[in-house]
Amino acid sequence: MKTFLLSLITTTAALSLAAAPAARAADEKAVKEVAVIKTAEGEMVVEFWLETAPQTVANFTKLAKSGFYDGTAFHRIIKGFMIQGGDPLSKDASQEARWGTGSSPENVKAEFSERKHELGVISMARTANPDSASCQFFICLGPTPQLDGKYACFGKLIKGEDVLKKLGDTPVAAGGGGEPSKPTARVGVESVKIVAADSIK
Repeated sequence: MKTFLLSLITTTAALSLAAAPAARAADEKAVKEVAVIKTAEGEMVVEFWLETAPQTVANFTKLAKSGFYDGTAFHRIIKGFMIQGGDPLSKDASQEARWGTGSSPENVKAEFSERKHELGVISMARTANPDSASCQFFICLGPTPQLDGKYACFGKLIKGEDVLKKLGDTPVAAGGGGEPSKPTARVGVESVKIVAADSIK
């Protein structure tokens, strides 16, 4: 009986070890997703930095898959700096005075890192509280080292840099606080879809 049990345990362990690489490969393939941000100017594709900001990525993908971002707008644009969106209030034109103040039900604990904020990097907007990021995000239009280590960047464009630059050149006027960052025409986000990375050509 002891010999049989030992043989069974050894065989099971061998099978588990043999299956482990295949299981890991399947898991890695399953989590390799990207975000496709569709705008009137075209699409931008974002790859995620799971190793840098796993909770931030999980929050963003959860919101995107629920349709949270569909119909929102990039409500704040500063040429050479960044475009900001993700506010659910921006779906409603009657709420324009409040754009930039909207949030989602959950906040994400800050995941600051040594990653640099540079052209095409996507990061979470927040208040003075480091752990206040929820749904609003911004995409950098160039190097912004003043944000490094202070905001949770969680991915970068792998496609659509030309679209990003077009959006970044949108004419703006002074907003409520006097900052010249309010688009003079709506910069709509038709949808944010999470798709398999290997589906992107």
